[in-house]
Amino acid sequence: MCEEAKVQEVVEEKVESMEDYATELEASLKQGPPNDDPVWDKFETMMAEKTIFPVKVDSAVKAGVVAFVDDVRAFIPASKLSSGYVENLEEYKGQTLEVMIITADKDAKKLVLSAREVMKQKEKEQKEAALAACQVGDVMEGTVDSLMEYGAFINLDNGLSGLLHVSQISYKRVEKPADVLKKGEKVQVKLIAIKDGKLSLSMKALQKAPERPERPERAERPAREEKETFNYKETGKASTNLGDLLKGIKL
Repeated sequence: MCEEAKVQEVVEEKVESMEDYATELEASLKQGPPNDDPVWDKFETMMAEKTIFPVKVDSAVKAGVVAFVDDVRAFIPASKLSSGYVENLEEYKGQTLEVMIITADKDAKKLVLSAREVMKQKEKEQKEAALAACQVGDVMEGTVDSLMEYGAFINLDNGLSGLLHVSQISYKRVEKPADVLKKGEKVQVKLIAIKDGKLSLSMKALQKAPERPERPERAERPAREEKETFNYKETGKASTNLGDLLKGIKL
């Protein structure tokens, strides 16, 4: 949501080059099993099925850490260790991680693992479960994560995030969210809509609506005491007689 997070994502998503793997490839060629070893067929099957399994980190090397799977040396790039930025690789030594295989190259004897993919999958499952538990009308606690011109993003205590539109902050006119909210502030909100996995929130829905001043009743127009009457007196007779029409005409 914020610019800082976007920059961090770009850094984390960098693609490793063969130079990053140079040391690991050399070590693998010395220690790995022969190409016809059935263990590589097993690795390829595990990669295709996205099998999740635990490994213990053996050591930290340039650009990542090393673990062993069935006595085969495997490399976990730094960008695949966590869903966030990893600064100190040494902290992972001795840790047991849940991983899946993302590269199983039998010819190059290159086995690459990822813990991040597992984390992302679990986060997705948790989000789906949390969304399924949400209902329109729920009242929730949350923290203001970021402020935009059009609204504020709220990190909810259930692990989800929702948009509090500027029009849903208060019954009073709010020009921009930053005028009334601060980043990190705890707020109480009501869930007013769920669409395509996105939550719409409201603070206004939890506030008492201001009372509107009563309008004075319109006075009834006084009834006319007398009705206007129209009288018509016939002063002549209409005639279509030929004699009457020719009367007075001199030939």
